[in-house]
Amino acid sequence: MPSRSLKTITLVACLFSALCGVTHADDMIVEKKTFEMPSYTTQSGKTIKQVKVGWEAYGTLNADKSNAILVNHFFSGTSHAAGKYAASDKAPGYWDYLIGPGKAIDTNKYYVIASDTLVNLNTGDPRVVTTGPASINPDTGKPYAMSFPLVTIGDFVNVQKALVESLGIKKLHAVMGASMGGLQSYDWAANHPEMVERLVAVISAGEADPWLIAWVNVWAAPILVDPKWNGGDYYGKEPPLQGLTQALKIVSLQANHWLWAEKSFGRAWAEEGKDPNAAYGNKYKIEAALEAGSAARAAVSDANHFLYLVKANQTFATGNGANLDGLKKIKAKTLILYTPTDQVFPQDWVKSTIEALKSSGTSVESAEIIGNLGHLNGVVGLQALAPRIGEFLAK
Repeated sequence: MPSRSLKTITLVACLFSALCGVTHADDMIVEKKTFEMPSYTTQSGKTIKQVKVGWEAYGTLNADKSNAILVNHFFSGTSHAAGKYAASDKAPGYWDYLIGPGKAIDTNKYYVIASDTLVNLNTGDPRVVTTGPASINPDTGKPYAMSFPLVTIGDFVNVQKALVESLGIKKLHAVMGASMGGLQSYDWAANHPEMVERLVAVISAGEADPWLIAWVNVWAAPILVDPKWNGGDYYGKEPPLQGLTQALKIVSLQANHWLWAEKSFGRAWAEEGKDPNAAYGNKYKIEAALEAGSAARAAVSDANHFLYLVKANQTFATGNGANLDGLKKIKAKTLILYTPTDQVFPQDWVKSTIEALKSSGTSVESAEIIGNLGHLNGVVGLQALAPRIGEFLAK
């Protein structure tokens, strides 16, 4: 059997973080900036002081500020959608193959904005700026932990809206994103229809289905049973890395597909000479790769932030409506991209969203993303649909 290699583990870790990209000599060099608000009142009425989120932009804002496109990130993502922070970076942002000069989201035409969300998962990444449970509560001088107010997808959008308006932008040429980024995009188009001309929702549906609500609860479960989580009070102590690693392993597996598993690993052993049938500790390559990739992610992530993201996704319904009623608020021209192999937002849910939008009179186009990566097709597998995206944005 083939041995486990560092290259294999690195590639798997990269895939799970959805930050893989092909490097080019002409990669855009981008600057990470910080947007600050003295305070923000959540949709539940709680006030958060000294809110900060990171953001970056690609292209140039035109004179009448009419060419801005907002890109929203997925559950485990960041604002780093394209380009590199330095020429020496190993890989560019996750949608670099779509965003840039002459690409589908053409930065010769558009000014593309991307921001970190509140409670962003990647608190250990020095280039991520976010306010959440790991942040210092200015009233106590200590981390909020689980005293941080619960936040929603709508709260993410409201902070982004303040960022966009701070730039003098009154209308967005388009709002778009994959997975949780798609949820934010739906919310933008429903709650701020006067600001959104086009909507591109990728691998996402108009509300969290009960099955998804249950699944993301399963994502969170390993953290909650890790003794080191300690009710969320672990700052300054040893964090619950074991629980967080197992949580990210579940997310990683569900975000892929069995076709990916068969093609990438088959039944290969993790280590040569260590037959999984000979000892319990002997593993298959897919087991070892999942563990290593998830541990790498856990090292730069925060368990409480993970739990807050779970709650934000569970409670999502477009425009705060029930049974897709909130979709009726959307007026923007809409393009919905989905994949038949998606195990997070199955295609039937997405098709229900498409039909609900059409029944309310919204102009909707849709297309399938083909590939073996399941949900992740919508992050790393959109190249074949790049012309379709470019044409839609140009209409």
